[in-house]
Amino acid sequence: MLNLKFIQENKETVIERLAVKNFDARESVEKIIELDNLRKSLQQEAENKQAQMNIIAKQIGQLMQSGQKELAEKARQETSNLKTSIAELNNRRNDVGSELTDLLMRLPNMPHPSVARGKSEAENEIIKIVENIPQKHKDDLPHWDLAKKYDLIDFETGVKITGAGFPLYKGLGARLQRALIYFFLEENIKAGYQEVLPPLMVNADSGYGTGQLPDKDGQMYYVNEDNLYLIPTAEVPVTNIYRDMIVDGGKLPIKNTAYSACFRREAGSYGKDVRGLNRLHQFDKVEIVQITRPELSYEALDSMVKHVENLLIKLGLPYRIVRLCGGDISFTSALTYDFEVYSKAQDKWLEVSSVSNFEEFQANRLKLRFKDKGDKKTTTCHTLNGSSLALPRIVAALLENYQCAEGIRLPEVLQAFMGTDIIK
Repeated sequence: MLNLKFIQENKETVIERLAVKNFDARESVEKIIELDNLRKSLQQEAENKQAQMNIIAKQIGQLMQSGQKELAEKARQETSNLKTSIAELNNRRNDVGSELTDLLMRLPNMPHPSVARGKSEAENEIIKIVENIPQKHKDDLPHWDLAKKYDLIDFETGVKITGAGFPLYKGLGARLQRALIYFFLEENIKAGYQEVLPPLMVNADSGYGTGQLPDKDGQMYYVNEDNLYLIPTAEVPVTNIYRDMIVDGGKLPIKNTAYSACFRREAGSYGKDVRGLNRLHQFDKVEIVQITRPELSYEALDSMVKHVENLLIKLGLPYRIVRLCGGDISFTSALTYDFEVYSKAQDKWLEVSSVSNFEEFQANRLKLRFKDKGDKKTTTCHTLNGSSLALPRIVAALLENYQCAEGIRLPEVLQAFMGTDIIK
């Protein structure tokens, strides 16, 4: 959520910056300012009437003592009328406040000045590409055929059990999932992240706290009877650990990592891009989350980007790093770098990680602040998160890029976890 005072004082800047995200914010921003001014006006009017009522209340006692009962009764009636008026003003103020909060919740985060204008992913900026793309052979198979050939993933049984987008991993396929999760978590812990194991369901307050609600309401699985949401990413519960908290500034940065299953409806997805592991409704992912001081958040973002890059280097996968343009960056993000790995058999790049700085956007919604020792003032934190990594497309790229005549060779860093150097 954007800072209300900043919006009041920098209206045109907010409108111009959000235009980079192809979001026309003028009407919303002007309405927000109007509602904020009205709320303040109603608050001031209620306070004035309260002060007036307090004065009259003192006069009633004096009138009673002097025997002026008729005047005292009129004064009592006046305080009763004032009390009713104050209640009405407070109700109006609360209604205006609710409308104001709803508008603020629907306003996207402002993009960082480095974010370029653009309408879609086609206009994203490739900032690094590692050209170790393997040569494609005529007998190379896509990962869905390799998964069937080596009995790693059973897509058909997943459909029978649940539906499309819920694969069943088997044998070495299941073990490969476990090996990747273990590898990613161990690497994250070595980099100073504390491992947590969060709930897989969250309440609405948590969804609003990190910005999935109301923006991504239609993409989240919802359990109506319990008013709970299945998480689309571990970012949601892990960041919400610190909702409504004032953390010790001396403990920043806070760095957490978590493995979780993730659930996304992916409404509207269809065609070749959803085949195999390309797009699923349930998938595994390891996440990293940081909470930092504002002045250090972009330094933290750079370190997270380097960390994710190092994971891909250790896996030996061809990758590229992309800075998202305004048309592709998320509702909550100020700046996002995507990592994509090359899929040899599909001859395409597959996104496997987004690393984002949300600046104070999430922290404002979370009411997440920090205070240094001896300082009375609190400061809003910055939050960041990144996938390290999402498994489905990593598995797809590993199967396709490491296939050979003997089977599927495994990267050296996974061999100890897998108990073999080749799947055959």
